[in-house]
Amino acid sequence: MTSSPNVIDHPLLQHKISLLRDKDTPPIIFRLLVREIAQLMLFEASRDLAMSAREIETPLAKMTASVLAAPGPVLASIMRAGNVMLDAALEIIPSAAVCHIGIYRDHDTLEAVEYYFNGPPDLADRPLLIVDPMLATANSSVDAISQLKARGVTDMRLICILAAPEGLAALAAAHPDVPVFVGAVDSHLNEKGYIIPGLGDAGDRSYAT
Repeated sequence: MTSSPNVIDHPLLQHKISLLRDKDTPPIIFRLLVREIAQLMLFEASRDLAMSAREIETPLAKMTASVLAAPGPVLASIMRAGNVMLDAALEIIPSAAVCHIGIYRDHDTLEAVEYYFNGPPDLADRPLLIVDPMLATANSSVDAISQLKARGVTDMRLICILAAPEGLAALAAAHPDVPVFVGAVDSHLNEKGYIIPGLGDAGDRSYAT
């Protein structure tokens, strides 16, 4: 089973992703690019968020204005690489609640290992925007979404800068109801589970580790 991701093929986004891929891009610029890319992608991924009406008064007249419906969205970061995207997303939606999901990939088995979960008590009643720079094997994303569904979440979407076809297929097989927004779909995974041509390890490159 394969997925049909929402590929955001915007010239500004593609330009920034190319800079992100460059191995000579230093960590400080890498983090800045991830933040900019995350904000550009968030506009598309949040396009169908629910709205409500509120009466306000401008300097000239009263009017009925559109605002985000309450309770607002939750921004969920798959740690640690997702945290750079999370910070950028909070600049766009500062009223959003935050959920942290701690998962790392075992370098030998490539399986997801869970170590942390913290989110608002009304998580199940709110739309979720999940951020994670890379969708490679999809083990971490599949596990994170399973954790969220176990807590009653039904409205969520995943935002990734890069994805591999193998990861998209695995995610579609496990969670076909979750929309995926990506900046680019690359060629394949190598034997170590890295996206080719990719950009390396997003967490390592963000934090110079």
